[in-house]
Amino acid sequence: MPVADIAAAALRLLEPETAHDVALTGLRLGLAGRRQIPADPRLAMSAFGRTISLPVGLAAGFDKDAVALAGLSRLGFGFIEAGTVTRRPQQGNPKPRLFRLAEDRALINRMGFNNGGIEGFAARLAGADRTQAAIGANLGINKEGADPLADYPALVQAVAPHADYIAINVSSPNTPGLRDLQATDRLAAILDAIRAAAPGAPPLFVKLAPDLDEAVLPELVEMVIGRGVAGLIVSNTTLTRPDSLRGVARGEAGGLSGAPLFNRATRMLARVRLLAGDRLLLIGVGGVATPEQALAKFRAGASLVQVYTSFVYQGPAVLHRLAAGLSALLDQYGAATLAGLVGRDADRLAEIAP
Repeated sequence: MPVADIAAAALRLLEPETAHDVALTGLRLGLAGRRQIPADPRLAMSAFGRTISLPVGLAAGFDKDAVALAGLSRLGFGFIEAGTVTRRPQQGNPKPRLFRLAEDRALINRMGFNNGGIEGFAARLAGADRTQAAIGANLGINKEGADPLADYPALVQAVAPHADYIAINVSSPNTPGLRDLQATDRLAAILDAIRAAAPGAPPLFVKLAPDLDEAVLPELVEMVIGRGVAGLIVSNTTLTRPDSLRGVARGEAGGLSGAPLFNRATRMLARVRLLAGDRLLLIGVGGVATPEQALAKFRAGASLVQVYTSFVYQGPAVLHRLAAGLSALLDQYGAATLAGLVGRDADRLAEIAP
C-alpha cells in the first residue's frame, strides 16, 4: 500500500478536525509525495480558458487558507478550489464542528467559514504555481458585520489577478442568512456590484445549495446567464437528513456531504443543465466516490466534478481510481471522449428521487 494511503487510513483514527489539520500540514510540507495519474486525452475538458487534463477537482472547504496548494497539485487534481475565505479573519463555530458518519460514507460540518482572512489568502494565491492545476478562489462573507454588496466585490478584486476562476459562495448552511442571498434579486445585485468593481475578473461561478426550491431555478439560471456568469457549482452540503443515515452523529447540526447527498445534488445538476444547455459550464459536486458516480455527474451535465468527502475517506488514491475507472467506462460505452457524454442523460437524471 502506498505511503499516502497508509497515512490516509491513519488519519481516520484521529478526531476529524485534528486529522484535517494534520493532513494540511503534511501537504504543506510536501510529505504526501507525488501521484502519477494515468494520462488519457479522452478525459480532457476545456474550462477556465485552459485544458483540464483530469476533470476532477478538490472542492472548497479542504484548504480554506490556500496553504497547501503545491502539495495538493502534486496529488494530481485537475483543479483545486481554495477557501471559503472571508474579508476578515474569523474563528468559525465552536468545536466540535466536524463529524464522520463512516457507515454512511458521509460527513457533517458546521465549521462556519473559519479562515485567516483575505489578505494572507490572496498573497499565498499570488505565489501559487498554476501550471500543474487550475486554482479557484471560493469567497464568502463574515458572520458578523458583513455587507455583501461591498464584501464580495472587494474579495473578487483581491484574488482576481491570481485565480483561474472565482466561486461566489451563497449556499453554505453554516453562516446565518447566507442562503437568503440566493434569491434572484439579491444575487443579481451582488453580481452587478462585482462586475462594476472588477470588470476584468476571471470566470465567475456561483455555488448553489441542494435545498434550493427548484421552482426558482428557471429565473435564477436566466439571471446569471444574463450577467455573464461562467457557470454554476451544484451543489453545496444539505440540511436534509435521509432516514437511511446510520452514523451516531446523524443528529448533529450542519451540512451533510458525501454519499447521502449524491441523488439530491445530481438531480439539481441535471435540472440546471436542462435549463441552461451549454450556456453555462457546470461543476458537479456531492457524493462522488466512484467512477460510475463521476460519470453520472458528467451525463447529468457537468463538465467538471469535485470531490471532498471521498478524498477524506479514500485519500489520494481516489484520484487514480476515478481516472482509471473513467477511462474504462469510456471503453465500455465506446465513447470517443468524456466531453461527448456531457448532458447525455440529463432528462433521466433530472427525475431521480432526491
